[in-house]
Amino acid sequence: MLPFARVTIIGIGLIGSSIARAVRATMPTVRLTGYDADPEVRAIAERIALFDDVADSSGAAVIDADLVILCVPVGAMGAAAAEFAADLPAEAIVSDVGSCKAEVVRALGEALPGATVVPAHPVAGTERSGPEAGFATLFHKRWCIITPPEGTDPLAVERVAEFWRRLGAEIEMMAPEHHDRVLAITSHLPHLIAYTIVGTASDMEEVTQSEVIKYSAGGFRDFTRIAASDPTMWRDVFLANREAVLDMLQRFSEDLTALQRAIRWGKGDELFDLFTKTRAVRRGIIEQGQDDPAPDFGRTHE
Repeated sequence: MLPFARVTIIGIGLIGSSIARAVRATMPTVRLTGYDADPEVRAIAERIALFDDVADSSGAAVIDADLVILCVPVGAMGAAAAEFAADLPAEAIVSDVGSCKAEVVRALGEALPGATVVPAHPVAGTERSGPEAGFATLFHKRWCIITPPEGTDPLAVERVAEFWRRLGAEIEMMAPEHHDRVLAITSHLPHLIAYTIVGTASDMEEVTQSEVIKYSAGGFRDFTRIAASDPTMWRDVFLANREAVLDMLQRFSEDLTALQRAIRWGKGDELFDLFTKTRAVRRGIIEQGQDDPAPDFGRTHE
């Protein structure tokens, strides 16, 4: 039995369009409705037939839904939910895909008092955005972390979990606050570092931007891929999860100072030990199936 028969997606970017494609591939009888605040995005979604229906308002989109998934920036969650609150069926479950959970729980709780809210975070994505960027296998063998507030109906939680399992995801349960600390170090801080490094390189007066691009080595290319992520989404992530990000940034700064000291004083053994430890972390990620073990990060070469 399908966990849901009628699914509405609010926000038709990379994640929203990937969910739609994955539902089509794995649960073809589910009726899909989509809505995006941008009329141009709605037009594209209609042209490429992502949904059975593309609504002109969020209220119309949710009116007969049994699952509503908010795929909007975390800073817009509360406002987006408030727009359809009056039209949300009493039995519907509301979920989301934001990478900050404590703030989402608070915002959706205020906007949808009495509604069943089961927040979720599929830990998957690319640097691309928009309705044409999605693909059905985005969530395959990736973690989806579900962060239900205390007192959430266990059956509702299991239905959302089963939905993501059918899209190919592995399921983990976490408290919202714990999720935010974990993601601060595994996702948010790496993005902040990437934005900083790419910004520093482009601002250096002694190295022109053309030279940075022309002579970029593999490491810098990987940073630019991360730094190409959606600016609105990441602005909201850093503001919504500021306390955890600042805590992790302080720890990183301390570790960076220690590394700087080791380089200055020629402490090769310390550098070797650190690099050996971090290499083992990379191997562990590959062993758990969370990245491509192919050489050069799976890049293809003509």
